[in-house]
Amino acid sequence: MNRLAILAVRCTASAAAAFVMACAGTPVLAESPEVESSAGSQALKTLPHRTGELVPVSIYEFRSSVGEIAARGSTDMFATALVQSGQFRVVERARLNEGVVHEKQLNASGLSSGASASEVLIAAKYIFEGSITEANGGETQRSAALRIAGAELGGSTNKDVLGIDVRVVDVATGEIVNVVTVRKSVKSDTTSVSGIGNLIGTVLSRNGRSPTYAPDLQMQQQRKESLDVALRAAIDQAVIELANRLR
Repeated sequence: MNRLAILAVRCTASAAAAFVMACAGTPVLAESPEVESSAGSQALKTLPHRTGELVPVSIYEFRSSVGEIAARGSTDMFATALVQSGQFRVVERARLNEGVVHEKQLNASGLSSGASASEVLIAAKYIFEGSITEANGGETQRSAALRIAGAELGGSTNKDVLGIDVRVVDVATGEIVNVVTVRKSVKSDTTSVSGIGNLIGTVLSRNGRSPTYAPDLQMQQQRKESLDVALRAAIDQAVIELANRLR
């Protein structure tokens, strides 16, 4: 048996052993939770400090026309990004009845201390109206395969696109004073290996040997960026742009 045949058999044996161990369920250690620190959130925190009184703003609901993305979660992401930016005075409106109003009612009935019931809410100068306007699946797709003596190595890449629009509405006049549009790509890739047994059989037969057993191996790996991660990145970028435009 020549060196090529020996190398092929050894590589296959190693791959097969790794595959069996993976299927056996190697114990996985739980990862510790981490504070979110994406590039977008870091960029929000490094915006220039704004002097003077911050402009009060609010958002009622981030609408979504994409079935995979819930509007309520998007609203929370947007509010978080606004606060992290340090560029606005964010006032609650989306869940006002679930928290602030209920606390004021408790205070008015004498069930809590202080005088919060008599305090008026801060008025928003601008309302942000956000919407997820597109999710273009499969905007770019590529695939390729390499076949050698019965073995096949394959791979593919796919790029979807997520788009959001944010309108800035002046509360006093109802005028839309600005609009920000952000598009974010969502990438995925797949790799696969199959037919290794055919390769070994071909190599051995060309060296005058007939393999009794020709183990085969099929493996596939897929990676895809989370829609939530892509949405948060798009929202962070939209808030950075809003901060710069309304400075």
